[in-house]
Amino acid sequence: MAGCSADAQLLGQSARPKPLPKGIELAFNHAETSRYRSPINGQWRQGDDLEAFVLASIQSARREILVAVQELSLPKLAEALAAKHREGLTVKVVLENTYSSPWSEEHPADLAPHQRTRHEQLKALGWGDAVAILQRAGVPLIDDTADGSAGSGLMHHKFMVVDRAVVVTGSANFTPSCIHGDPGADRSRGNVNHLLRLRSRELAHTFAAEFERMWGDGPGGQPDSRFGLGKGGGAPQQLLVGQTPVTVLFAPHRRSDPHQGLVVLEKLLAGTRKQLDLALFVFSDQGLGNAMEKLQQQGVNIRLLADPGFANRAFSEVLDLLGTKLPDHRCGLEAANRPWQRPLESVGTPRLASGDKLHHKLAVIDNRTVVTGSFNWSPSAAHQNDETLLVIDSPQLAEHFTAEINRLWKGAELGITPRLQRKQERQRNRCGSGVQRS
Repeated sequence: MAGCSADAQLLGQSARPKPLPKGIELAFNHAETSRYRSPINGQWRQGDDLEAFVLASIQSARREILVAVQELSLPKLAEALAAKHREGLTVKVVLENTYSSPWSEEHPADLAPHQRTRHEQLKALGWGDAVAILQRAGVPLIDDTADGSAGSGLMHHKFMVVDRAVVVTGSANFTPSCIHGDPGADRSRGNVNHLLRLRSRELAHTFAAEFERMWGDGPGGQPDSRFGLGKGGGAPQQLLVGQTPVTVLFAPHRRSDPHQGLVVLEKLLAGTRKQLDLALFVFSDQGLGNAMEKLQQQGVNIRLLADPGFANRAFSEVLDLLGTKLPDHRCGLEAANRPWQRPLESVGTPRLASGDKLHHKLAVIDNRTVVTGSFNWSPSAAHQNDETLLVIDSPQLAEHFTAEINRLWKGAELGITPRLQRKQERQRNRCGSGVQRS
C-alpha cells in the first residue's frame, strides 16, 4: 500500500509527526494528535499533558532548577521541586505576589471574587496546596514585593531553567485551569496553552540572568531584588538554539525606550510580506492595530483569533479590526480609537468550553517566524509586567504553530458575533454613541 508514495499510511494510523528543529520540543494541551488521562476527572482527553512535560524537566535536573511563574498550584510539581531540594539541588522559585501565599491559609471572605473562585476550585480538587508544600520543604521562594514595592504590574513570566542548559517556557501557568481544566466542569479542557522545551546553554544562561535580577539575595538577604521597571529594561538578545535563530526580550521598559516590546512587535509586523496568523489572549495596543491596518492595505493576508472574554471589551483592538466601536462602562471610547475603514473578515473568536480561555500570545509571520512567550499584546505587558517575548525564526516550528491556529479556526465565530451585537445594543441604549477620550 505504501509503494505509491513515501508518505502513504495505513487507514486508521495517526499522522506522522511533523519534524521539529534540533533542540526544540513543543506541546499543546488541546492538540488533536495526542491524548492523556485527565487527573481532574480521570477521563481520556485530547491534548498533550503539559504537567507531565514540566515534570519530566524537573526530574531530569542534576544541579539546579530556577522557576519564575505567575502561579504554581499543581502539587505534583511542588512535590517534585521539594524532592530535588531535599536531594541537595539548588531550587529557587519566584511567584506573582497574588499567588505566593498558601491558598489553604486564606479565608474566602477576604478574597476578591476571582480569587474566591480559585480557592474553591483548588479546595474541591483535594490535591493539596502547592505553595505550602514548597514552604514546608524549605524551598526558597520570593514574590515581586521582595524589592520593597507593592509588586510590579504582574510577575507574569512563565519559565523554568534546568541546570543552566534547558529552558521550559510558553504561555501556560503551572495551574490546573491553565493545563487540565476546571474541576466540576466535565467539558473544560483548560485554557488553550503551549509550552516549549529549548535545549541551549546560551539561552538558559540568558534566562538565568533574568531570574537572578529578580532574585537578588533571595529571602532574608539584602533588599536587592529587582522587578518591573527596576530591572532596567534591556535590548533584545539574539542567539541560537541548535541552528535556529532565537531573539529574547525581557519586559518591562519605559515608554520612551526604543527596545520596548511593542516597538519590537511593530518592527516585526512591518516586515510581514504575505501572511500573518495570530492567536491572542489580549490585544489592546492601538499602535499594533494601526500597523496591522497598513499590512491589510499592502495586501497581506491576516487571520486573527482572540479570546472571547477579551475580544469584545471596550479597549480591545479586535473592535478596530471589525470596523466598530464599543463604549466602556463609563460611556467612554478608547483614546485614539481608529476602526478600520475596510473591516477585516478573517477575525473572530474560537469556540471553547465555558470557562476556558484562549491563552496563547502567538503570531506566525510569513509561515516562518514565530512570536510567543508570556507577553500579551498590550501596554501593560510592555511597560508594567515582568514578561518574556520570544521570536523564533524557523519554518519547521512555524508549521506546528500554524497547525494549532488552523485547529482553533475550525468552527470559530467570525465578524461581529451575536454576543457583540447584544453588548453594543445595551451600550447604545445606555450611552448613545459614547464620548471619545482624549
